[in-house]
Amino acid sequence: MDWGPSLPDSLVLEIFLHLPHDAVLRAGLTCRQWQAVSRDEFLWRELFYSYYRIPRSVPRHPSAVSWYREFKRLYDCIPCVEVQTLREHSDQVLHLAFSHRGHRFSSCSKDCTVKLWDTERQDGNISLVHSSSMRQFNWGYTQFSQFNPDDTLLLVSGVYLGPHHSSSGEIAVISLENYTLLSRVRNKPYDVFGCWLNETHLISGNLHWIGNMTSCSVLWLNKAFQVNLLELDIESENVNVVKRLFKIQNINASTIRTVMVAHCRRHDNPDLLLDYEAQSQARRQKAEQDNQRHPLLFDLGASDSEEEEEAESEEQCGTDGRSHGFSSARIPQPTISGLDHVIHSRKHVGARELQIETQVAQMMGRAYTKAPDSNLIDPSEPGEGEDKTYLLFTTGSLTYSPHQIGIKRIKPDQMTTSGPVLGEERSSEEFFDSLDHVIDIHGHIIGMGLSPDHRYLYVNSRAWPKGCVISDPMSPPPIAEEIDMHVIDLKSLREERRSLRAHRAFTPNDECFFIFLDVSRDFVASGAEDKHGYIWDRHYNICLARLAHDDVVNSVAFSPADQELLLSASDDSTIKVWRSPRMVRLSQASPRQLRPRSLLPSWLLRHKNSTLSGSVNGKAVSEGWKKPSEGK
Repeated sequence: MDWGPSLPDSLVLEIFLHLPHDAVLRAGLTCRQWQAVSRDEFLWRELFYSYYRIPRSVPRHPSAVSWYREFKRLYDCIPCVEVQTLREHSDQVLHLAFSHRGHRFSSCSKDCTVKLWDTERQDGNISLVHSSSMRQFNWGYTQFSQFNPDDTLLLVSGVYLGPHHSSSGEIAVISLENYTLLSRVRNKPYDVFGCWLNETHLISGNLHWIGNMTSCSVLWLNKAFQVNLLELDIESENVNVVKRLFKIQNINASTIRTVMVAHCRRHDNPDLLLDYEAQSQARRQKAEQDNQRHPLLFDLGASDSEEEEEAESEEQCGTDGRSHGFSSARIPQPTISGLDHVIHSRKHVGARELQIETQVAQMMGRAYTKAPDSNLIDPSEPGEGEDKTYLLFTTGSLTYSPHQIGIKRIKPDQMTTSGPVLGEERSSEEFFDSLDHVIDIHGHIIGMGLSPDHRYLYVNSRAWPKGCVISDPMSPPPIAEEIDMHVIDLKSLREERRSLRAHRAFTPNDECFFIFLDVSRDFVASGAEDKHGYIWDRHYNICLARLAHDDVVNSVAFSPADQELLLSASDDSTIKVWRSPRMVRLSQASPRQLRPRSLLPSWLLRHKNSTLSGSVNGKAVSEGWKKPSEGK
């Protein structure tokens, strides 16, 4: 049958430029000419920038090979489909942590248990493998956990039972071979959390008040388990279970909290450079070194013939980013640790006396603090800084709420408990350790997370009003409901780009609690008090998905083995498991059905799953996906 002369490609392209992306894909099924035009790179570049509302100045991801596949990556590979809900906890779930292999994860809760879960079942479901209650050790609840680098030990941090303003906590080390308790370490304040330095040593904290608003934070290096000195063929006085790392002065009721370790081995070769100019320079250098190399492809689970495969379905696709009402109701958490001492002092000491104490503490600090070594933190030549290890923590200098990131280098001779228990010998003029670098966030810090390559530090904070002046350390400025996510380059030690924003929090300064975030190769996710978790793309700085719960979302965690698997933990006592539409489609297909798929079927499948989910459990997939524009 003669259909007459066809339209010029240029005219078809002009028409397609005025259509939404799903209509373009369906139109491409009409004939070969339209199919070819529907894959035009210029067309998909325009669709990409308009749909995701990305500024034209932002270049394409350095690893992307086409605009079409990049559009698909941001749509089809985001873990936004709820596939399982874990209800084994009986109270608020506060924290999630994956093993480095991704085969297990742990969860901490107000029910005072730490639970271990298996992610490698053949049916794809996650199952509980172990649960330990810490109530026998007088813990009120478990708050944080972390696997050691070789996934043989689990660090569990908890809060002691006690008065509302109590700041004492403890760290327990559990063997993952037989789930036995190997050691317990005092941790004060409890929101130091603790962290691993290496396979066998962990860092804890202690706090000593030396005035009404002045204190000293001591950070300790601990062996993960007690050793029998008689069995060792070395001098016993050189073997310690604990060793002091740093002793740091605090003023204005501030303390050191939230310690974490960053290793700089990959700072010169990160997974993703966030500086666009540096990206361009790196691409040019790579091309000059070996122009025969192929570009890095995203693992989209399809062969190279994917773009030629056409779908047969013509159903309408769509997404739903509906928001839901929320309240800030939450079972009371302890206030910021360490305030009990200061609150008591304020009742008996006048404001003038406290002001004089701060001035004296500052003078003493300048006189008795070891001078910083600029060589420890300054940017070094390429390859020179690969062995650097940084201790990161929150601190402050103006008020009790944490508003600064402190950075202290851990030298190689400090990596073990061998040597003097109190660490490096000091003269009387060097009583305190200085911070090597401080970054002021100008707001209340409520969360931190490292990128997998440890190049970038992501920080959740609630901003103070611009130009505010703090005259009373116990009366910090009001904090914003919007949560800003700052990105700090640990190589240049400066903030990178603009802050990410979409999530919200509502509690005031003295009731503010931690919102844990997590970073994968390409994405960053965070919880929020608005009953949702959020996912952003690290390169484009856009919000891609919103993940619904029935209460505050405290923690999120990407699988290090597969960034298309995400967990979220909430005050609704559940852990939700989220996978990408691509992974859901693959898991539902029989072996005979597995074949390269185009972008259109994934949209149709997501719409179908969204409809089914709404009829089954009233939420799920439709709430798990939202357009980026709604999160901006």
